[in-house]
Amino acid sequence: MIRRLAACIRQYKKESILTPIYVIMEVIMEVIIPILMANMIDYGIDAAKMTVILKMGAALLISAFISLIFGTLAGRSAAVASAGFARNLRHDMFYNVQNFSFSNIDKFSTASIVTRLTTDVTNLQNAFQMIIRMAIRSPIMLIFSLAASFSINVELSLIFLACIPILGSGLFLIMKKAHPIFVRVFKKYDKLNNVVQENLRAIRVVKSFIREDYENKKFTDISQKIYQDFSTAEKTLAFNMPLMQFCMYGSLLLVSWFGARIIVAAGGNPGSGLSTGQLVSLITYAMQILGSLMMLSMVFVMITISRASAERTVELMDEESDLKNCDNPIYEVLDGEICFEDVNFSYGKNTGKLVLEDINLKIKSGETVGIIGGTGSSKSSLVQLILRLYDVDFGRVTVGGIDVRDYDLKTLRNQVAMVLQKNVLFSGTIKENLRWGNENASDQELVWVCKLAQADPFIQNFPKKYDTYLEQGGSNVSGGQKQRLCIARALLKKPKILILDDSTSAVDTKTDALIRSAFRGEIPNTTMIIISQRVSSVQDADKIIIMDDGKIAAVGTHEELLESSPIYKEVYESQVKGGKGNE
Repeated sequence: MIRRLAACIRQYKKESILTPIYVIMEVIMEVIIPILMANMIDYGIDAAKMTVILKMGAALLISAFISLIFGTLAGRSAAVASAGFARNLRHDMFYNVQNFSFSNIDKFSTASIVTRLTTDVTNLQNAFQMIIRMAIRSPIMLIFSLAASFSINVELSLIFLACIPILGSGLFLIMKKAHPIFVRVFKKYDKLNNVVQENLRAIRVVKSFIREDYENKKFTDISQKIYQDFSTAEKTLAFNMPLMQFCMYGSLLLVSWFGARIIVAAGGNPGSGLSTGQLVSLITYAMQILGSLMMLSMVFVMITISRASAERTVELMDEESDLKNCDNPIYEVLDGEICFEDVNFSYGKNTGKLVLEDINLKIKSGETVGIIGGTGSSKSSLVQLILRLYDVDFGRVTVGGIDVRDYDLKTLRNQVAMVLQKNVLFSGTIKENLRWGNENASDQELVWVCKLAQADPFIQNFPKKYDTYLEQGGSNVSGGQKQRLCIARALLKKPKILILDDSTSAVDTKTDALIRSAFRGEIPNTTMIIISQRVSSVQDADKIIIMDDGKIAAVGTHEELLESSPIYKEVYESQVKGGKGNE
């Protein structure tokens, strides 16, 4: 885990190495200062020698100034290194997420990925800054100060050593108890983010059903659980401070007491046991030693908090996509022929529940195929296998006579355009959204595909036309307009296969008919698959597939299915004859 995180330092190695160097130089100057103070007291003030006082005073000022410079440099380089480390972490995590299959994203959940990219990375950034600065400064200060104090008086310095095992044992017990709580807290953060995202996406539904109180309660419940866990963890970590203060003030009292006795017994003469200046320097070293232990305890606390974040971050970075290119992928799709051969598929590989079972189907290049079936009949699951959003469990799916697993993923998906049930538009102009299909498309091509998708008429009514700004999610256009823009975007890819997954459900039947008519006239060589709940949307297709409970119940033309398929006949009569009867 540490090696994986260290790899994210990359171009910030210079700052990461310079920070400890600056810190060491700062510590050296701080350790020299008490020695200069002792000499000033013993050989200047006590001896009433002004030249020694001036000389030692000047040395103190210079040492303090140099220490300040190195401290400033250390702070600056630590800030650059930690911010860069966090930047690289987010970069690596986000880029890896872009390669995830749908099943990988399902495994983590969107809310969890967002938490790892934000809260967890911030924790690691803070921890990294403390490690390259405080975690270096504290042990160096501890060693140098102990060495200096032992050089003054061994017996008194042993008091400091006695504190170390007490503090070490206490910190170990605190970390052992606090870490599992933080692991639990970050999982609850995922749930909190999920609640917030769900609420904001569905805010119109929440308000229309007057469910604000329910949503508030749901948010309050999970927020309260986070508060309780954090409170428990912080109460555990709070023991760190009194333990630290006990050792600090206990050591100071003992050093002062025994030191004063030694001075009185020696008559206060330098070189006769312990002088006044040496006692002052020992007390200063005591503060430095115990201060370094305090900083170390803070580092341990931060590491305890960030350890859970580190595990979650590395887990996301090390996750490998279920979908990968084969060793020698194919980079050309010959045509739009599609074939399903004995296909079985399930979302959870270990659930034993097949979503698609014994699928055998052939679609010729250039054919228009309709798919109809009840909710949960696996219509969308069937077409998602064509562009390898998921891989089959058994059997194979071919495009252009070649197994989809043998294609380069980008090549395959460039030739298969899919307009999903949940239409997504991004914040930006209409032009920018359309060019997701082809970033190099000309304005004339944009207009052409929008005319095919029947989107051009309403775009022309906007004051800025194709430069009209769309809000996030396309919230400032209607559902039907959004669907038509998504269809136009897919057409810009000039695909060999076009899949419309219930993508005209918000469009009136007249516009739906105009779209299908334009497709027949303008893109006759494109294989089209239309998933719909409307018989009118698929009845002119070359063949219609009836899906029922993950299986193909029937295949045929509109007329053939009216004669042979009870399911299709029932749907047709309920939509067509039923509608006329009601009229």
